[in-house]
Amino acid sequence: MKTNKNSKTYEEINAKIKQGKAVIVTAEEMVSVVQEHGPEDACKKVDVVTTGTFAPMCSSGAFINIGQMTPTIKASKVWFNKVPAYAGLAAVDAYIGATEPAEDDPLNKLYPGQFKYGGGHVIEDLLNGKEIFLEAKAYGTDCYAARKKKKNVTLEDLPHALLCNPRNGYQNYNCAVNLSDKVVYTYMGMLKPGCRNANYCSAGELSPLLNDPYYRTIGIGTRIFLGGGLGYVTWHGTQHNPHAPRGKNGVPCRPSGTLMVQGDLKQMDSRWVKGVSILGYGTSLAVGLGIPIPILNPEIAASTGVSNRELYTQIVDYGYDYTNGIATTYGQVSYAELNSGTISVQGKNIITAPLSSISKAREIALLLKGWLQKGLFTLGKPVETLPSVDPNNHRSKA
Repeated sequence: MKTNKNSKTYEEINAKIKQGKAVIVTAEEMVSVVQEHGPEDACKKVDVVTTGTFAPMCSSGAFINIGQMTPTIKASKVWFNKVPAYAGLAAVDAYIGATEPAEDDPLNKLYPGQFKYGGGHVIEDLLNGKEIFLEAKAYGTDCYAARKKKKNVTLEDLPHALLCNPRNGYQNYNCAVNLSDKVVYTYMGMLKPGCRNANYCSAGELSPLLNDPYYRTIGIGTRIFLGGGLGYVTWHGTQHNPHAPRGKNGVPCRPSGTLMVQGDLKQMDSRWVKGVSILGYGTSLAVGLGIPIPILNPEIAASTGVSNRELYTQIVDYGYDYTNGIATTYGQVSYAELNSGTISVQGKNIITAPLSSISKAREIALLLKGWLQKGLFTLGKPVETLPSVDPNNHRSKA
């Protein structure tokens, strides 16, 4: 399918948004539009498709400026509620990671390796207006003479707080099972022995990168919904892999593209940024993320019209294969099957459970749709799209 007279530009769509004339639908709604009218007419009818996802995203955290004191300090070690942050940045800058656990976690004292509180919870507590105990230590210099700082702070007290997540919005992810004879505790949740349950983590047809499999509209500078506020895609995320195997519709069947995103933490809402404790794994941060997909041409319309029945992921054993770097898959399964509550693996029916919230993903897509309809949000044209492959031959393209 070639781009034709149905093509639009960002400028044209943004002008319609500002005039209140743009037609906005969610990714779920777009499935029906494409099925009924086809990609060509869907492109004529729809201007923007909104997406959403809400799930634990371990590669998340925040850059926080803790503010200066008198005498001044060059902090070399920083803690927030006893959660260590990385302070090798500048005098009073630190980065707190979502998966860093508290050093005095009471659960860890009772059950070694188990953690109740970590960096993700610190970030949520800040958003909830709670006081956080800040502690900083320094070695002292002529220009930064202070050696320690202890103070209770709130988000309002902090001069600067930037949610900066190196890897969010994974484009597809594994369906996890456990073929071993013992329970395993993973970042995909608890997996029963003998392949008795299956966990997965994707919003399927609502998921941002599944609606733009070749990153035609997503890149550096793309304006997004992040944590209930305004955010941006600032780079491709760590582990970004556009070369993963793809299905007939061009959508990767394995973990593929990722996003680096950031936004002002002070503009966000704890409803969409939640600290998470995963049994036997540790702490994380559940992040709400939504991306508007401009329908610039029929190709993009077709991609946003792909349903859960046409989106597949691979089944992976986390009991032995995953931890030992074995790439064996035990079949593929559609998101329609996963969402049904049971799938068949090696001839047996097993229960499925999502780590991603479909209801919250749907709500994010609807919120973003409302922002666009009211002219509160416009499209950010990327200055550079993400590393991808040629849709025609799947070779790398600049």
